Amino acid sequence: MKRIVLKLTGEVFSRRDVRLESMEKADTKQIFVSRALSFLAEEISSIQKNAELALVLGGGNIARGRALVERLGMRPRTADYIGMAATLINGLCLQDFLEQRGIETRLMSAIEVKTLAEPHIIRRAERHLRKGRVVIFVGGTGNPGFSTDMAAVLRASDLNAEKVLKGTKVRGIFEKDPQDYPDAPFIPLITHRQFLERGLSVIVDRPAVAKAEEISMPIVVFDIFQRGNLSKVFEGKMDESGKQIGSLIF
Repeated sequence: MKRIVLKLTGEVFSRRDVRLESMEKADTKQIFVSRALSFLAEEISSIQKNAELALVLGGGNIARGRALVERLGMRPRTADYIGMAATLINGLCLQDFLEQRGIETRLMSAIEVKTLAEPHIIRRAERHLRKGRVVIFVGGTGNPGFSTDMAAVLRASDLNAEKVLKGTKVRGIFEKDPQDYPDAPFIPLITHRQFLERGLSVIVDRPAVAKAEEISMPIVVFDIFQRGNLSKVFEGKMDESGKQIGSLIF
């Protein structure tokens, strides 16, 4: 069984167009879209029986700490905790959609919420994975000042996972934000060191990449909303045209 950590950006919960045929920005009017959640649950179920699968969720569809600081003048610490709470809401929502499909899950939070989730205890998480349960990690790292990308890398390290898969709304890593610069060059392969030296920060958090370099953890960034992409990335397959799916940071 492959042990994988799948990081899902919060914006995928609010996508209207789950096929992502265009680079349209995420729907900001709804924090959840049923079609998107159903799609995510189906994609996860396609690999769940062949993997020890842990999920790390973002909360950007509900609240981003940085945005709360910039727009409302909140103190960064308070804003970050609001962002962590947002990931808990996403976790509860995705857990329900997965369990409706017969997938056994466990929700584990890095911030204490006994009524809703188990505490983040790594040996307990490993036991759940060995029993075939999908573990959903929420609450980020449990500390303000760190992204959920960093949480994904740390959980992968804790669990001795093979790699981090980051499912997002674009096909991989670009020189610039492809939503603002449609002609931005695509980067299929890049080392951790090259990523950091070139000053890239679009799609993946730089401190998370630095940590991944330290522990030699590969990260695959891919479009989660192309049907079948998760299964193909998990199995190391190419797309229909024989090209690599997503971008690999190694």
